[in-house]
Amino acid sequence: MIYVIATVELAAGKREQFVKAFRANVPNVLAEKGCIEYEPTVDLSTEIKAQPTVRADVVTVVEKWESLEALKAHLVAPHMISYRETVKDLVKGVSIQVLEPA
Repeated sequence: MIYVIATVELAAGKREQFVKAFRANVPNVLAEKGCIEYEPTVDLSTEIKAQPTVRADVVTVVEKWESLEALKAHLVAPHMISYRETVKDLVKGVSIQVLEPA
């Protein structure tokens, strides 16, 4: 099993529009072979000192996959190609971390 943390930096004020498009694609991703979890999240304001300032124009995607092969297939799935086209004008940048249990 692997985990993916994807950080999506958005154009100012576009988070709600992005999340709507993202959620529309979630059923397609969850139907993929090897997908265990796929969820968009946003920063929560807390008083925890170790937490950085809330990022209003960032969505963090928390993913869990059965294998690296399943993740690689996800990245080139037709619905993901279409989804990226849909959100391309909303997204300024994306970075991912692929993690494995310690």
